[in-house]
Amino acid sequence: MKLTVSEIKELMDKMAANCLTEVCVKVEGFELSLKAEQTQVVYEAAVPGTPMPAAALAPTAACPCEEASGNVVKSPLVGTFYASSAPDKPAFATVGTAVHKGDTLFIVESMKLMNEIKSEFDGTVTKVMVENGEGVEYGQPILIIE
Repeated sequence: MKLTVSEIKELMDKMAANCLTEVCVKVEGFELSLKAEQTQVVYEAAVPGTPMPAAALAPTAACPCEEASGNVVKSPLVGTFYASSAPDKPAFATVGTAVHKGDTLFIVESMKLMNEIKSEFDGTVTKVMVENGEGVEYGQPILIIE
């Protein structure tokens, strides 16, 4: 079995988006183990017959999504996250911003279309989990409103 670097990165992104802390793939003598430590994913590949180091099997920290309280706003589609309508414009919602139902929170660009994502909740933004210009997956937690 062969995996490209982009396929491994895609798997890592899906792990983070779904708050998974561990994935192990074993096929025909090939082994790939991905472990998340806090918000970072560490990966190792073993040659058939080579044991995985004990450090790779150590317990990992909880995913930040699991610690979140409040209303989690997730990306409704795959694309690129933008906090504002233009690079020189202020962000729609930052930590501490009071938002109301219907307010624009961020934009997800997908297939050259700018999709404004509106709030379904009233409250205050307590956490933004994505950097401006970063790729996002469907269902990935973006921000928390309490």
